[in-house]
Amino acid sequence: MAQNNDRLENIVLTKIKNKISINEPISLNLSFKINGGIRDLFNQSAWEKAYNKFDNTFRIMIDADIKVGKKTIHSVKFLRKAIFFWARNPKIQHRIWVSIVKDDSPFYPLSEQESRSLLFDVNKIIEFRISDLNQGIYNFHADVRVSWGKHNFTGALKLEGRSNQEQIEIIP
Repeated sequence: MAQNNDRLENIVLTKIKNKISINEPISLNLSFKINGGIRDLFNQSAWEKAYNKFDNTFRIMIDADIKVGKKTIHSVKFLRKAIFFWARNPKIQHRIWVSIVKDDSPFYPLSEQESRSLLFDVNKIIEFRISDLNQGIYNFHADVRVSWGKHNFTGALKLEGRSNQEQIEIIP
């Protein structure tokens, strides 16, 4: 089972533009890493044990609230999945392997390290229109929540974190 040293690291919110017109959407880049016991335990041996116990899918739910002060301006939810399957790829030396689904696209990593990076390293562009804000300078930040359920190789867990602040000027 994963230990309680799982954590969110390097939560960074980056603005694409310094000044934005009221009529155009805001684009922000949110990036962070999930590190700790879960990352260490996510390996081929664990995948095979889980597969043999009919535990074939590991889902990570990610919620991010973009805020100005305490007010939530935009919320986004997305999912990462690891699906364990019987491998028939001659480049893979193991019977059971993993595919990673992110942004509704499947990826087939060729190494454990690549699978960890695809599943646990998040880099997401968030775009939204501003309807509640007037002309002025605002400090944006993101509150991030990550959770997964109990599986053969880990227990259920919820992680929370906050990004840095990014200042954006809204112009007419």
